[in-house]
Amino acid sequence: MSDLPFPLQPMLAKAVSEVPGADSVPGGLLYEPKWDGFRAVIHVEDGKCEIGSRGSKTLTRYFPELAEALLEHLPDRCVVDGEIVVRRGEPGAERLDWEALSQRIHPADSRVRMLASQTPASFIAFDLLGIDDHNLLEVPFAERRKALEGVAETFSEPVHLSQVTDDVELARRWLVEFEGAGLDGVVAKPLAAAYEPNKRLMLKVKHKRTADAVVLGYRVHKSGQGVGSLLLGMYDDGGELRNVGGASAFSDKRRLELVDELEPDVMRDESGEIVRGETDRSRFASAKDVSYVRLHPRRVVEVRYDQMEGDRFRHTVQFERWRPDREPRYCTFEQLEIPVAYDLSRVLA
Repeated sequence: MSDLPFPLQPMLAKAVSEVPGADSVPGGLLYEPKWDGFRAVIHVEDGKCEIGSRGSKTLTRYFPELAEALLEHLPDRCVVDGEIVVRRGEPGAERLDWEALSQRIHPADSRVRMLASQTPASFIAFDLLGIDDHNLLEVPFAERRKALEGVAETFSEPVHLSQVTDDVELARRWLVEFEGAGLDGVVAKPLAAAYEPNKRLMLKVKHKRTADAVVLGYRVHKSGQGVGSLLLGMYDDGGELRNVGGASAFSDKRRLELVDELEPDVMRDESGEIVRGETDRSRFASAKDVSYVRLHPRRVVEVRYDQMEGDRFRHTVQFERWRPDREPRYCTFEQLEIPVAYDLSRVLA
């Protein structure tokens, strides 16, 4: 695998509004559940396991128990794409636990060891990118999946093989039924496609419309206490970080908590004073204070939104959760679901 780079940016998916038919893509589609966890590319070689994040960061130190299990269940000299999850609940009533998973990213080694014992992680494998001296990136997904199934014959808890189907009706049932287990939707993968890192060639259908955005700053609440709203940004095709709107509707308690959470990211000048900026004024509320506290653009948040208007959110969006596993530079407009064009005259008719 000398010609297979690591860390490796995983191939991504583009949002669509419904599960597409298998014949909608040349060569057909294979469907699998969309797991709500941390995307991870696993590299095993010479008795060592490295876990790379979606943004090519190393996650190995945060999941020592999983690295040990992967060494046991994966063959030496392989690269596997998949998802790290944390499960909770009694047998027969388990579901994914995002909060427990997100807490696993912690700087203190002692806490990492404690959480590895209290909330151990599992790995769901869904693609094989390399094995022995074979680089499989150019191999069609149908063949990569078959090779992965061969590797998975040695899998057991906490390493699993993601199930798949070529039955679109079953995939549509999964979209509804698997939500109860905490899954995020369904992914459709072109069977004939090569693996292209950082390209959105797969298709995903989620239960809700969400997006990852970079936190650019915050406005102080009108009461003068706490965060009133977060200013959000995304990168355009030219690499420019553009303001796309804001997230608000925080409780009094949460507003105060956010001030402390965001303090490490606050921009300050040479004298230590907080750097402030201003957004454009609305012609409908020209007297409104548009100043905000500027933040270093390094924190990613997942938000819920209804629709876009141009390159901005149509309405104020809702805070969903922090994404410590995501890199700001991957918060692009490309991730958004773009509605299919429709002739207004047909609606009016």
